[in-house]
Amino acid sequence: MNINIKTKETKGITLVALSITIIVLLILAGIAVYSGKETIQKAKLEELKTNMLLMKAKAREYVEDANFKMGINPDDTKKTEIREQVYSSEDGAQLKKAEENEIPSSFGISDTTTCYWLTKEAQTKWGLSKMESNEKEYLIRFDEENVTVEVYNTEGYNGKYSLTDIEQIQE
Repeated sequence: MNINIKTKETKGITLVALSITIIVLLILAGIAVYSGKETIQKAKLEELKTNMLLMKAKAREYVEDANFKMGINPDDTKKTEIREQVYSSEDGAQLKKAEENEIPSSFGISDTTTCYWLTKEAQTKWGLSKMESNEKEYLIRFDEENVTVEVYNTEGYNGKYSLTDIEQIQE
């Protein structure tokens, strides 16, 4: 006796299995997008910090050069002349002097005599030509007395504009 029992062969996947697979993929995609967005934000913050640190280091060279050329106890006329020579001239840093009305109030700067905008020429001269920036995006404030430099970014990051404030942001 030969009994042939025909069994139904199933081919492919069921609608339930397909639905579960799609749901799992959507969940994984959502997690990836969220973590990727956070990583991009951190990368942008780090890029901003790095650019501002490079500017600060390069600008500090010019502060030291200006101090050396000013000598001991310079008068205001000599300070202005040396600043023009070191910070703004073609032989100097090639920065653009900032006018008082150009500086955003959020920077909290009262004395604008030593504030300069980073120009494309200065970026090229300083080796920062690959850095993408607009005119009047970075402001550099020199302090010859304390031999310090503060760099400000007009776009800022979470309401912080100076390098000192941006460096303090916890990641």
